[in-house]
Amino acid sequence: MPVRGSSAVTGVDPGSLQAYDPLVIGRYYRWRVWTLAWRILQISWWLGTFVLGLQSDRWFGREDRHRPRRASQLRQVLTNLGPTFIKVGQALSTRPDLVRKDFLDELIKLQDQLPAFPTPLARAIIEAELGYSPEEIFSVFSAAPVAAASLGQVYRARLFSGEEVAVKVQRPNLRPMICRDLFLMRWAASWLGRFLPLNLGHDLTLIVDEFGTKLFEEIDYLNEGRNAERFAENFKADATVKVPQIHWPYSTHRVLTLEWIEGCKLIDLETIAAANLDRDRLIEIGVTSGLRQLLEFGFFHADPHPGNLFAMADGRMAYIDFGMMDQLNQDTKETLVDAVVCLINQDFEQLGQAFIKLGFLTPETDLGPIIPALQRVLGDTLGARVRDFNFKTITDQFSELMYDYPFRVPAKFALIIRSLVTQEGLALSLNPDFKIVDVAYPYVARRLLLGETPALRQRLLEVLFKDGQLQWQRLENMLSIARTDVNFDVLPTARLGLGYLLSEEAEQLRRMILLALTENDRLHTEEVQRLWALMKDDITVDRVLGLAWSALTDYSLHQAQQLVPAVGNLLPR
Repeated sequence: MPVRGSSAVTGVDPGSLQAYDPLVIGRYYRWRVWTLAWRILQISWWLGTFVLGLQSDRWFGREDRHRPRRASQLRQVLTNLGPTFIKVGQALSTRPDLVRKDFLDELIKLQDQLPAFPTPLARAIIEAELGYSPEEIFSVFSAAPVAAASLGQVYRARLFSGEEVAVKVQRPNLRPMICRDLFLMRWAASWLGRFLPLNLGHDLTLIVDEFGTKLFEEIDYLNEGRNAERFAENFKADATVKVPQIHWPYSTHRVLTLEWIEGCKLIDLETIAAANLDRDRLIEIGVTSGLRQLLEFGFFHADPHPGNLFAMADGRMAYIDFGMMDQLNQDTKETLVDAVVCLINQDFEQLGQAFIKLGFLTPETDLGPIIPALQRVLGDTLGARVRDFNFKTITDQFSELMYDYPFRVPAKFALIIRSLVTQEGLALSLNPDFKIVDVAYPYVARRLLLGETPALRQRLLEVLFKDGQLQWQRLENMLSIARTDVNFDVLPTARLGLGYLLSEEAEQLRRMILLALTENDRLHTEEVQRLWALMKDDITVDRVLGLAWSALTDYSLHQAQQLVPAVGNLLPR
């Protein structure tokens, strides 16, 4: 056995780690049995009382009657076990493949509010991190925190230059405490995983490592500052979204100083009403900005809970706390659009393939029994009850599927689900009659109709054409949905469409449209008239002539001559 005190035993102090490394953490704690003993006792006591309660309910036949009580007890147990377990609970609240629905509903309520730690400790951390006391950096520094959460707390202050700032200070000894809990979780997962009746789909230790990596990113305040600046760059042209500026000279891994946001939380309905803010407009900003993060930028805020979104007096929405972010690559974004297209087309076989591509199902999964189940759950999503669609309903229905079929939720999509369900919940708190399709569908329809990229244009064609035939009703529905968005103007969209039709890329599409207009040996005048009725109010002669000229000037005369031979005959020789 190695001699206690040697480097082989002690390893690197996990408190100095800036990134999650299970091997380094394992070497440090492997021989520190007494350090771990008290924590093991705490965890065993709290989890043991919960498990014993579940078992006693089974013995005495009172499972159904006590289920709400046990779900609430689980939430309280995780809260009592501290920051790491609170984060575990929040992560589990997005995993319908791991947690049954009744417990899921309770975990969604899990709050990360904890009693504040003493301000003298916070001041000492600031001085240790920045090299100066708060009085030497700030002209004003609040005597108590204005907010306290599981990982840190926030003070209001003012720089000597006059700017109002928020100073975020990490809890003392947070990193060693998280490392200790992650070590115990990983150790338990290594031998307990195969006995757990969970639809994990892969090694449980990998889930712990995935969780540890994201948690370390969240407690690195320099990483959070970089995330905020990247988020701000994405929305720099959007006047409705506000992102606080980071003050880098006063920020470190454990202290973050950023612009103070003057506003009210989205759940503070009285203040919103007193400020005469338009609730529906705030909903529109929130939903649209969320969709843009996922489908345009691929970089999204994964923790938009009520404490991280503020309504400002000028009507803007402010995002704060950029510790929990994630990234979608281009292929994943396009596959998400594929899934939307499959829903529109009611093509559940292709939807199953999209789930495989996204990682919800393994490649060897037999889709035979799953496709009818998908049709049963999602078949009416875009049907007669379209306005009743909401993410919470779909998540609840999907959680039932995941217990019957080999679905699992990839970590990235667990964060997406959490983000969407949370934002929808905020929207419903502002307007209980809110229907997410009123904002989301116009945005998606507009994105498809604009067809800014070849991939989006291809998805639009897949929606509008089936077996080579134009689906007139789908085009009419899409235009109707898009026009419910006050920002949608059919003429700029038509300009892009005309420009695309004149391009070489659209040669096959031109033929398909000509065939569509005359298919079944008749001119489809009725369908064209219905489309005209939708668009006529937006179209005037002057605007149409300007549109046509603008589109034509985007292309050379040579291209125009090829596409419209009559133009070539009129040109001077």
